[in-house]
Amino acid sequence: MTGAADLPAWAALLTALLVLLGAGLALVGSIGLLRLEDFYQRVHAPTLGATLGAGSILIGSMVFFSVLQSRPVLHEILVGVFLTVTTPVTLILLVKATHHRDLDAEQPATKTEAGDDRPAG
Repeated sequence: MTGAADLPAWAALLTALLVLLGAGLALVGSIGLLRLEDFYQRVHAPTLGATLGAGSILIGSMVFFSVLQSRPVLHEILVGVFLTVTTPVTLILLVKATHHRDLDAEQPATKTEAGDDRPAG
């Protein structure tokens, strides 16, 4: 890395802690994806891991490059905003689509004498 040797110890430690925290949160989300039982539970863990983990890594990146360049580096905030907005929206859309599919699977249509489709039940 260019200039990494010029980084003060406090900034290197803070950056390392933030990046490790972010990686740990992403790992917990990935393990939750594997271990949880149904789709609704599985989709929740990676969403939190991705949002919080990426946010922690982005803050670590901001600290690292702000200290090296002796000026605030804030363009990572834009990445964080996009992740914060798109990840929960994707979660909501996936859960709504799956819930709708599950409701359709539970109530199959049956033909009545009049010929119209009505839900069974």
